Amino acid sequence: MSSQTGAVPLLVRDMTVAYQKKPVLRNVNLSVPEGKLIGIIGPNGAGKSTFIKAVQGLIPTASGTAEVYGKPFSQQRRSVGYVPQRESVDWDFPTDALDVVLMGRYGRLGWFRRPGKADRQFALDCLKKVGMADYADRQISQLSGGQQQRVFLARALAQEAQLYFMDEPFAGVDAATERAIIQLLNDLKKQQKTVLVVHHDLQTVDEYFDWVILLNRRVIAAGPVKEIFTAENLQKTYGGRLQVLGTQVLLTNDKTSGEADAT
Repeated sequence: MSSQTGAVPLLVRDMTVAYQKKPVLRNVNLSVPEGKLIGIIGPNGAGKSTFIKAVQGLIPTASGTAEVYGKPFSQQRRSVGYVPQRESVDWDFPTDALDVVLMGRYGRLGWFRRPGKADRQFALDCLKKVGMADYADRQISQLSGGQQQRVFLARALAQEAQLYFMDEPFAGVDAATERAIIQLLNDLKKQQKTVLVVHHDLQTVDEYFDWVILLNRRVIAAGPVKEIFTAENLQKTYGGRLQVLGTQVLLTNDKTSGEADAT
């Protein structure tokens, strides 16, 4: 899409988000390139989840704008896929895995047009890509946490988006799900999709991502991992909670996985 319009997948200008008049994100300016796997990194409470919700209009902003391929998000919903934190989903809702994935098709169908045979087959193909085809008829409440996460990844695939936001997809998952997510990310990259991932594990950043956004209520630094993911920038992002020992990065007084942002 960007090759046709010349616009970048995501452009954020002067975005500020405040809760009860207290800024949570302040003056965020960001432009992300196409076809990259982008990690959003920062301590708990830094506003990482708030950021990806704000650019999608899921929470109000105090100021600033966000554009997807040169247009407001409201005009580009079909171009965006979203995988929320698993803890934020009502998994007791009475529906099966295939129906959850089919929900990803409604952006293209419209809410008053029922999915057809081709849509159901496409949804099944998406489940197959994340190793969940055999669970298509299983109630989502009967799935394990890792299986539920893979179903939501399949739903995002069913949207056929150009830009994806994933909020802590690796948090608390089993090894099989982690491998499925990594494979999915690499497949999306091969298709020139752009993926922004809220991520906590500093040890895997250079393995999983091409680009990184270091965020702590403001953008500390953003760019290619090899240039930006440095001890100096990490110290600026995490402050006294970070120690760098050779090639190992240690966090102190900060839980690094399985926990949502305070904001």
